[in-house]
Amino acid sequence: MDADVVIKATKVDGVYNKDPVKNTDAVKYDQLSYDDALDQKLGIMDLTAICLVRDHNMPVRVFDMNKPGALLNMVVGGKEGTLIYRG
Repeated sequence: MDADVVIKATKVDGVYNKDPVKNTDAVKYDQLSYDDALDQKLGIMDLTAICLVRDHNMPVRVFDMNKPGALLNMVVGGKEGTLIYRG
């Protein structure tokens, strides 16, 4: 696949250390390595998917699909959500 980034649309505005819907003290990550995502078992994607993007060094941008303009902002280089990359 010839892509610069994999985008993952979700119901929240990025990746958190715990479920932000159930935990008001959840902390959002602006950036996160593949290995940290796996080690912390954050449940961003299934194990196979996160390993595939890691093995192919494809960054993943997790963002809120319900936020108006979020997708367009990412397309033009904005920093929506959380970036998962090789750390």
